[in-house]
Amino acid sequence: MLVSLYPWIKALHVISIIAWMAAMFYLPRLYVYHMEEVERGTPTDEMFQRMERKLLKIIMNPAMIASWIFGLLMVATPGMIDWGSVWPWVKAAAVIAMSGMHGWLAAHRKKIASGDGALPGRSYRIANEVPTLLMIVIVISVIVKPV
Repeated sequence: MLVSLYPWIKALHVISIIAWMAAMFYLPRLYVYHMEEVERGTPTDEMFQRMERKLLKIIMNPAMIASWIFGLLMVATPGMIDWGSVWPWVKAAAVIAMSGMHGWLAAHRKKIASGDGALPGRSYRIANEVPTLLMIVIVISVIVKPV
C-alpha cells in the first residue's frame, strides 16, 4: 500500500519541508529585528510577539509535524531506503538537529516574550545560519547520496 502512495507521500513531504524551512529561516530573522530595533512594552513589541507566535504556532509547528509524519511514512515504505548506506543516517542526524533547532527557537520565543533570558540580536543572527547549514547537509545527503 505505501509503495503505491509513495509519490504522494514524497510530494507532501517536500511541500511540508518547504513550509518548515521558510519558517525556520524567517523566525530567527524576526528575533534579530525584535531585539535590535524594538523597545519593550511598545505596540511594535506586541506586534512582533504576535507575528513570532503565529509563525511558530500556525506555520512552523504544523509543518514540522507534517514533515516528520511524511518522512517516517517514506522510511516505512519497503525498499525505498538502503540503510546500509551512510546518507540516510547523516540525513536522520541532520533532521534531528533541525528539530532541536526548532525547539530552541520555540523556547527563545517565550524568553523574548517574557523579557527574561533573550539573547542579543547578533546571537539570533548567527543562529539564523544553522537551519541553512543543516538544510545543505540534508539535501546533499538525499540527492547526491555520498558513500
